[in-house]
Amino acid sequence: MQEMLREDMQCEGLLECFHGFKQLDKEVFRVLTESAEALTVDEIAAEVSRERSTAYRSVQRLLQVGFVRKEQVNYDQGGYYHVFQPTDPEEIANDMQRMLNDWYAKMGTLIGEFREKYDTGADQVAPASN
Repeated sequence: MQEMLREDMQCEGLLECFHGFKQLDKEVFRVLTESAEALTVDEIAAEVSRERSTAYRSVQRLLQVGFVRKEQVNYDQGGYYHVFQPTDPEEIANDMQRMLNDWYAKMGTLIGEFREKYDTGADQVAPASN
């Protein structure tokens, strides 16, 4: 943790810290945020120069943590396909803030438990042995 605090962290680093994103996940998210329209997995795969299945797994990770929304588009003659677009950045930032607040509260509790468990009464005078 100390090493992370010393690093010159950028906003993309939050995606790694909070969600364990890989480089591809960040690339896919960037592609989606820079696109004016929702994209199919095939379009995303082409943009990041990866196989469709690899891009799909990345999209699924983003979808799972709420960074991406999936919409179904129906063909007039039947059938459908899915397109993906990024979730509102404000919503994502609020979720990360809540997660950080929860983590901070949990760490505070653990530090308190540590103090209780290992407080040896350092301010008390130890009996002298003869």
